[in-house]
Amino acid sequence: MTTKEETEMDIEKVYIEYHDRLLDYIRYKVRDYDEAEDICSEIFLKIQKNADKYEEEKGSVARWIYVIAGNTIIDHYRKDKGFVELDEELPDEFDVESRVIGRLSLDSLKKALMELSEEERMVIILHYYEDMSLIEVEKKSGLSYGQVKLRHNSALAKLKKLLN
Repeated sequence: MTTKEETEMDIEKVYIEYHDRLLDYIRYKVRDYDEAEDICSEIFLKIQKNADKYEEEKGSVARWIYVIAGNTIIDHYRKDKGFVELDEELPDEFDVESRVIGRLSLDSLKKALMELSEEERMVIILHYYEDMSLIEVEKKSGLSYGQVKLRHNSALAKLKKLLN
């Protein structure tokens, strides 16, 4: 069992190790330095408050921290500026999405989806039909965020090829 002093020491180590990287990540998403610092402080308060809920077998400390960070940034946009979807795709993917998803009949789409791997199909269905963000797909699927983005990009490329 961890004592209060050990938990505080762990949080201090986490702060020292992740603060600068986390602030850079937040600044990339938020762009305003003052807002980024406020959000970073909020994230570390959440980390301290929820340190006892971290479960090592569910993922690394870094993953846990960045999930908290992503959710806090989303909450920031919802609360202060109305909901703004964070950039999850490359700019040219929108054109692919609108052409592929927008003009297909359900039958041809169903056939094309069956040509995808199980993970690619799951990402597409959760993202487009369950209306989940890629961050939410990450949580639901058990894949890392990077894996979700790779499956998403790969699935869109395959769908484009299959449906053209």
